[in-house]
Amino acid sequence: MAGNKSGKKRRREERPTIHPKNKYSDNPPDFSLLASLYPSFHSFVFYSSDGRPRIHWTDFNATRELTRVLLLHDHSLTWWIPDGQLCPTVPNRSNYIHWIEDLLLSNIIPMINTDRDIVRGFDIGTGANCIYPLLGASLKGWSFVGSDVTDVALEWAERNVKDNPRISDLIEIRRVETSENTLSVEDSQNDRSSSSESKVKLADNTRYYGPPILLGVVKDGERFDFCMCNPPFFETMDEAGLNPKTSCGGTPEEMVCSGGEKAFITRIIEDSFVLKQTFRWYTTMVGRKSNLKFLIAKLREVGVSIVKTTEFVQGQTCRWGLAWSFVPSVKKIISLHVAEKSTLSFMLEISASHGHCKAILKNEEQHCDRAVGCEDAKDTDTSSSCLNLPLTDLCFRISVFQQTPGTLLVKGSSKQGDSQASEKMMCTS
Repeated sequence: MAGNKSGKKRRREERPTIHPKNKYSDNPPDFSLLASLYPSFHSFVFYSSDGRPRIHWTDFNATRELTRVLLLHDHSLTWWIPDGQLCPTVPNRSNYIHWIEDLLLSNIIPMINTDRDIVRGFDIGTGANCIYPLLGASLKGWSFVGSDVTDVALEWAERNVKDNPRISDLIEIRRVETSENTLSVEDSQNDRSSSSESKVKLADNTRYYGPPILLGVVKDGERFDFCMCNPPFFETMDEAGLNPKTSCGGTPEEMVCSGGEKAFITRIIEDSFVLKQTFRWYTTMVGRKSNLKFLIAKLREVGVSIVKTTEFVQGQTCRWGLAWSFVPSVKKIISLHVAEKSTLSFMLEISASHGHCKAILKNEEQHCDRAVGCEDAKDTDTSSSCLNLPLTDLCFRISVFQQTPGTLLVKGSSKQGDSQASEKMMCTS
């Protein structure tokens, strides 16, 4: 038993791996190679006692130069940010792009922009680094609107777009206006619905006070396949600086808001409730797993059609992805028609006392060659009601096996032709 417990514990502790489509899944960045190719990066690389090339992750200049050379070497992107701006890690941000790709390809919900061939995304708070539009456009050919509020972020995002002319036409950088006339969530709800029952209940402890996020930024008539966001995770800059092992920079506008990520993402949810199917998928990154339960409950409260989550792994850092949609999910239609000539089967798992199990097995040995026909089942019409099949031509052969002490597996099958249909049932008694 102890061995089984330790095995289960190890399985629970296994961390998810990098996305299999990620460029760095099988080939992590080779610092030694990059240092030999890019002299500007060479000065930041040192070799540890085990002979492995490393950089000081607490050095902002080192992490920024690593991001620059990775984008140039692996993605042919020209990129830079000024001191103090948030510096993204390329493998982690690529994970997010590939997860969105999975969502778009999953066909869980139907397409809403069938008149367009190109995927259109919206990056909430794109920052000076503009990393998501750059990666999404270069890797997948997606078009983007990237929004932000500060002059520095807007200036450098524009510069990073213009420095990459092969994809510049795919990316629009949009200023978020912070005037007092900006439409609030409550006003938008009043405009779009007169029913008080349809309004989102705004909790005071998660209320967001800041610039517009989606409402007041998305233009009338616009449609997007998805939005994505790396939200301000923290409530204070002191909290943001608690990790002594890394230095990714970041301004207060990028890192902090009142109520932290919970309040910020709650506002995205509230905006999405008003915008509904303006976006096929709403997505965001989440920094604290403890916030997922609250946010998912909020999504259920506003009546989304589907919620999806994932985990992003980058070294010792974990982030979570949260996605939702108001587009009705695709209902898979399962045909109830089964050809007259078919093989039907069922399987039951029965839990019983040891004495009952022995009695059942003994009875099965005595009737091992017996086939159960329609006369045996005439008092129970549930055996065929789910498939709308007549009982008159059914004849099942029953087999009983003991899986573990106290558990029996009952299998039944009928042979009426070459085509096959099956129905599995699981029950306990």
